[in-house]
Amino acid sequence: MQKVIAGYTVDVTQEGYLVNQSQWNRDIASEIAKELGIESLTSGHWKVIEFLQKDFAETGKIPTIRRVNKVGNIGTQELYALFPEGPLLKATKIGGLSKPVSCV
Repeated sequence: MQKVIAGYTVDVTQEGYLVNQSQWNRDIASEIAKELGIESLTSGHWKVIEFLQKDFAETGKIPTIRRVNKVGNIGTQELYALFPEGPLLKATKIGGLSKPVSCV
């Protein structure tokens, strides 16, 4: 399935996650964030997104919230403050990653 996000045509799943991470960019991230109710991405948001992308590149797996806490040094409360109602779902979607297996 294809969708136009921020003027770019990208391949997405039925749930709107990017299929090909190489199609991701910061403009797309900002637009997806707005769709999810996050009006602007702060340095805190980018810290989480960059950790998720880096960790995925290194391990080949989407990190769990526990790993984000322990390895990324980003607390659960901070995650929920930045990405309310499903921080890992929202952060991975904004970051151009696939839906976490640990999330329903």
